[in-house]
Amino acid sequence: MDMNVNSNGVYHEKQVKELCALHALNNLFQNRDAFSKAELDEICQTLSPHVWINPHKSILGLGNYDVNVIMAALHRKGCEAIWFDKRKPPECLQLCFIHGFILNVPSDYRFGFVYLPLRKRHWIAIRQVAGIYYNLDSKLDQPQIIGQENDLMAYLKEQLDSKDKELFIVVNQEVEEKHLWEKEDYDLGAIPR
Repeated sequence: MDMNVNSNGVYHEKQVKELCALHALNNLFQNRDAFSKAELDEICQTLSPHVWINPHKSILGLGNYDVNVIMAALHRKGCEAIWFDKRKPPECLQLCFIHGFILNVPSDYRFGFVYLPLRKRHWIAIRQVAGIYYNLDSKLDQPQIIGQENDLMAYLKEQLDSKDKELFIVVNQEVEEKHLWEKEDYDLGAIPR
């Protein structure tokens, strides 16, 4: 058995360097070979080919990839990342058409046990495996069970209550084109601003 697969059969990569975007993508696809650091670095180069310092990753080359890299990587797998408008309730989502979620959260810089007064972003995959939703945060020692659909809705509401967190819905391109990921009766125009 792969050392990254737990007893429930859930693949989970743990944090290395600043590679949370890589881990989130591999955890989302439940496959350690879904993407490599070299592939994400190549995407960065494609996005900004003629620059000395690539704006899509850490200048130290340790990772810290931005949303553009994640979106390009998902596109290579026939998927799209859709930014979720927090003014809508998570119940507007058609979960049967959604591959998973990527949550972007603030994270503190740490040097050993010392927290530095700098902020960076952290990527977390959330997806269903064998009927159960999991938080596949690479900073966790193991996948965290969220539970069934109702538990996922409560979890997403709690996460989206924070103004600093952003949610991306991951769907295949056909679902995105036909807008199948959202229930028709939830219209943004009907939501108070």
